[in-house]
Amino acid sequence: MGTSAFWSYWYYHLPNFVLAALMYTLLGRALLGLIAQPEDSNYIWRAFCRLTDPVVKVVALVTPKAAAEVVVWLFGVVWLFWLRVLLLYGFVVAGLAPKMS
Repeated sequence: MGTSAFWSYWYYHLPNFVLAALMYTLLGRALLGLIAQPEDSNYIWRAFCRLTDPVVKVVALVTPKAAAEVVVWLFGVVWLFWLRVLLLYGFVVAGLAPKMS
């Protein structure tokens, strides 16, 4: 799969890439949260928080309020994973998915 294959299916690869980046960044936030304090002023921690806060807010709407914050982050990883699976399934059903060569 070369660059021409990427551009042929950009409408699939771009959303998939964004979802994957958010998913792995959220996983990184959960791992980094084990050593960083929530009010830490470290620029890496702040970047992880700033990038993933929109996802965390959406996931927090459907997660019980009694759940710890790290659990909400991990649920976010799971939700984003399944969103990527549904994206692929939708493109396969529509006949628009990238072809294996």
